[in-house]
Amino acid sequence: MPKAITRYKCQSCGYITLRWMGKCPECGKYNSIVEEVIKKHTTIITSEETIIPLSEVSLLEGKKLSTGLVEFDRVLGGGIVPGSVVLIGGDPGIGKSTLLLQVMERVLKSNSWKGLYVSAEESSIQIKLRAIRLGINSNRIFILTETRLERIISEIESLKPAFVVIDSIQTVYSSNISSIAGTVSQVRECSAKITVTAKKNNIPIFIIGHVTKEGAIAGPRVLEHIVDTVLYFEGDRFQTFRLLRAVKNRFGSTNEVGVFEMTDSGLKEITNPSELFLSGNEIKASGNVLTVIVEGTRPIIVEIQALVTSTTFGMPRRTSIGVDSIRVNLLIAVLEKIGGLQLGLSDIYVNVVGGLKIFEPSVDLPVITAIASSFKNILINRDMVIIGEVGLSGEIRPITHIELRLKEAKKMGIKKALIPIANLPSNKINSSLDIIGMKNIKETLEIIS
Repeated sequence: MPKAITRYKCQSCGYITLRWMGKCPECGKYNSIVEEVIKKHTTIITSEETIIPLSEVSLLEGKKLSTGLVEFDRVLGGGIVPGSVVLIGGDPGIGKSTLLLQVMERVLKSNSWKGLYVSAEESSIQIKLRAIRLGINSNRIFILTETRLERIISEIESLKPAFVVIDSIQTVYSSNISSIAGTVSQVRECSAKITVTAKKNNIPIFIIGHVTKEGAIAGPRVLEHIVDTVLYFEGDRFQTFRLLRAVKNRFGSTNEVGVFEMTDSGLKEITNPSELFLSGNEIKASGNVLTVIVEGTRPIIVEIQALVTSTTFGMPRRTSIGVDSIRVNLLIAVLEKIGGLQLGLSDIYVNVVGGLKIFEPSVDLPVITAIASSFKNILINRDMVIIGEVGLSGEIRPITHIELRLKEAKKMGIKKALIPIANLPSNKINSSLDIIGMKNIKETLEIIS
């Protein structure tokens, strides 16, 4: 019998120690170190492929398979690559299982292939109830409720499906390791063997992963390095829309985003996100500014809201949702120093309508304008978009994809646009759109006043 080894491992970063500690010295988290009893074993990964020249590598085997969902294909880089392993994470109840069940049904509908849905969390009856709600009743979708990895791999190699979903990786365990499911060693071992199975049988496998309270996929970081693609399914559970974003993709760009709407019959694709985010608010109020962001190759018009009120405490509050709070504090400082607004005794709240999370710097100028609009109680017309990055000296810096943004604004009925003056020479938009170039935030504040 192999000799058992007792050690202690951090469930967050994988740090190994010979004794228990309340705080991990590597990542600094408390109560994350647990005892693990393992057996000495070696996982041997072999390949039957021979060495061949690059010029003789065939691309036919790596041809991407369309899922029938344009938004899903967009994020994957054009479709599913055979033999790829895709990890998708998101908050509980956000719709990960619903999305993959719909994708599986779409893939198998136009072919005579088989699909395997492995559920380590739900019973077959629960999956059937979800399928009924989605209008799915296919005899080519097979359900396996199993948590043991060896049985899962055996069924995959026996059934030879064209599409596999494993829900979820944190509840699957390998009998070769004595630790409980969800530990660092179990997640690492299971994901490695699943990847080998996908590559050996040329089967695309989608793995659902739990997320921590910080929003990252639970388990060791090596999990994201092993798989080919990492997707995040985002959105507010109390909102109807969902965003699918790629943070790693070996077969395409990581800049694309897919937009879906959650309905009673499942997820529905949104081909025009700008119309979705602009609908439902016709109230004219100060602090509301429209801007155009670019996610990958797609321009989206979104609304930035700001509320400035007198503080009732000694320390004014600065709260932002959808925009980086540190960036907002920098912009407030620029607005006070360069713009001349006295915001030291005011609470400031910034929000991106619809729950979107924006990371690009082109929303700097809209955020500043929205704060100034709320502070001065000035209405900004909804037929105008404001775009631009702001430096610490108050200058407005040029941005990318300006023509794409302006075309989207014109398509949605926008009549006026405030953009960085450096972007004016490259503008080829029809003169029906009134475009004004800005040098600094003072000029912008004068225009909206």
